[in-house]
Amino acid sequence: MVEIFKQYLKEKIEITDEEFEQAFGNLVVKKIIKWQVLLRAGEHAQHGFFVCRGLLRAYSLDEKGKEHIVQFAPENWIVGDRNAMINQPSIFSIDAIEETELILLPNNFLEAAATQIPRLLTMNVTLLNNAIRFMQKRISMLLGATASERYLDFLKIYPNLTLRVPQWMIASYLGITPESLSRVRKELAKNHFRP
Repeated sequence: MVEIFKQYLKEKIEITDEEFEQAFGNLVVKKIIKWQVLLRAGEHAQHGFFVCRGLLRAYSLDEKGKEHIVQFAPENWIVGDRNAMINQPSIFSIDAIEETELILLPNNFLEAAATQIPRLLTMNVTLLNNAIRFMQKRISMLLGATASERYLDFLKIYPNLTLRVPQWMIASYLGITPESLSRVRKELAKNHFRP
């Protein structure tokens, strides 16, 4: 599993096997069973998570107990709660939708590794900017896009998840009901196959 993370890093920056071992030799790989909770809202997190195999989700619960999925994390995705990473209570809960193998990423792992490999700081800034852009787009879509537009955007971001994630979770991510999602999918299928 560590090899998967090494390959992920090599796609982002130039890093030798020796540098990787020096900076990331102590990474912890963990196997998670389906529905295992990794982080509960209100807790202080010590780690983010890099998914090697499997699928995680980050979500919040409203006052009525309804789930609002903020992010899915399939293979080669990093997920965590930024609030918890700066020693504040987490806003989101994170659990496993599938049996998952992941790497625990200590909250300051990139900053610490950058003392040995300075170009990791550039990668960290890029990752943070990408996360901010993702969330800004997500907010914009939830506030102003139609259900169809949100679903099409979901398909672009997560092209392989429709068969791995229950429809009610996709609906939660989109901010619509499962019934509305069914209507959207039928309408898109009908329009797509129109002669």
